Amino acid sequence: MSNIFLIGATGGVGSRLGPKLVDAGHTVKGLHRKPDQADGLRDQGVEPVFGNIIDMSADDLASALQGCDVAVFSAGAAGSGRDKTTAIDGEGPEKLVEAARAAGVKRIYLVSVIMDAGRGRDTSDDFEHYMAMKRRADAALTQSGIDYVIVRPGTLKDDDGDGKVMAGRAITYGDVARGNVAATLAELIGVPEITNEIIELTNGDTPVPDAVASFKRG
Repeated sequence: MSNIFLIGATGGVGSRLGPKLVDAGHTVKGLHRKPDQADGLRDQGVEPVFGNIIDMSADDLASALQGCDVAVFSAGAAGSGRDKTTAIDGEGPEKLVEAARAAGVKRIYLVSVIMDAGRGRDTSDDFEHYMAMKRRADAALTQSGIDYVIVRPGTLKDDDGDGKVMAGRAITYGDVARGNVAATLAELIGVPEITNEIIELTNGDTPVPDAVASFKRG
């Protein structure tokens, strides 16, 4: 079992992921930025860690990561402005990489986005900036030397999903339930031999355990 630090623990994916990890026997710490979110995390069996990824330095984050061997980054600015998109979606994972090196974290799971999202329709400058920050974060992690899995979901839908997905290194763009993303991450964390992978994800017809097992090598 792993000691896991979850950034984005109160978000749409993270709030579904935390309980799944606890149920699987992992020890989980969850970063939260509002004091009143702590009790909800405790109720899920997640140890709350108060902090804001925007304001925390890499040293602050390294201190919070002590004792953890796995980190998950599922936070996002959620359309709250270009500055926050830069700070959370772009700089946040870079900060995590630096902190993970200092704290001895062995593996990072990053929730990104399928890179052709929005193609074929008019997109705003803010959307293009968001995509650029996601690419920046992906590049920082893959070049870090830390073991990683990047999950690139399609258009996120705020439901639990049915536990069936399409997963591959390159797939057709589509929608995906946040619950299906969380279930896939939980399954991936339970199969630590799957590493240094970029996995695109949408809703589909394959049960999550089977979809994840297809990435085992050898």
